[in-house]
This record gives sequence, C-alpha cells and structure tokens, in this order.
Amino acid sequence: MAKQFPAFDDVTTDFVAKQHIFFVGTADTEGRVNVSPKGGDSLRILGPNRLIWRNLTGSGNETAGHLKSVNRMTVMWCSFDKRPVILRAYGTARTLHTGDSDWQALDSHFAPHVGARQIYDMQVDLVQTSCGFAVPFFDFVADRDTLDIWSEQRGADGIRDYWAEKNTATIDGRDTGIADYL
Repeated sequence: MAKQFPAFDDVTTDFVAKQHIFFVGTADTEGRVNVSPKGGDSLRILGPNRLIWRNLTGSGNETAGHLKSVNRMTVMWCSFDKRPVILRAYGTARTLHTGDSDWQALDSHFAPHVGARQIYDMQVDLVQTSCGFAVPFFDFVADRDTLDIWSEQRGADGIRDYWAEKNTATIDGRDTGIADYL
C-alpha cells in the first residue's frame, strides 16, 4: 500500500498544510532514538525537496545533538480525520542556531517567538505515503499556548539561561551545539 515519491508534490504539500501535528525522528550512532511531536505553526515546505521547521525551547534538545553526529532525519504526519494517510519525509538536515548567518532569512518564514531555539533545514530525498487504516480518529480542538506563555514569562535572557541549564547535552550526554550561542 505504500507509495514512494522523489519529492513533495501538490497533493502531499496540501496534506502537510492541513495537519496540526508532525513527528520528528533522529538517532545518533549509539544511544536512544528520539521521536518528538511538534505542533503549532512551525513547518514550511520551501520546495519539492526542502522543508524547514522551527524548534522552540523545550525540555530536551535531542535533534540538535543527533544531527551533529548523524545527519539524517525523518518527519512524519498522520491524518486523524476521514482520509487515512501516513506521510513520511526522509532526508538529511542541518541545524541552524540563532547566531548563524542563515537564521534571519529562515526565521522570517515564521511569526516571531522568544523561545525560538533552532531551525532545521531538511533536504528531502524520499516522500512516502502509507495507509493510516489503524490510526484513530481525533478532533482538533486548538493549539496549546502553554509554551508560548512560559517563553514570554522567561523572556530572552531567561530562555538563554534555560538553554545553558537544560539544553547543552542530549539525554545520552552528547553535545547539542547550543552552548556556542549562549
């Protein structure tokens, strides 16, 4: 039932635009595999083989640490409504931190956010659809504003303090690269 494509097309791009959540998978050569849910208005498809997503400050920083060692990423969406579809994009990605030269240009695709931590620029080499026949139905109610409120209350300096305390290493002790931008 799976179908593979070399790039996003109009159908898959439209599907992605309608989803409220996506999942990101990364892994280092050793240690834990990380799968992280992402929501809000944080992803853009910039071309048939390119997507970016902006990562907001959170409790972990696994993706940044994994990509320093192993440059591969999978992004997955699944439909929770009428059309039973799972969509995956496979490829490589680079991590951009707030001080990198490309940061401003890519961050301009999103509304300003004090908690913006990284942007991942992914080169997609395979797009795959598969059935979502076993994915349950869910109704979207709203995006959560908890992280927005938390970030605004901390402010830019508080966010950087949090990065220094919680985001410089993965749970397996790998460097995430964020210390260079504190």
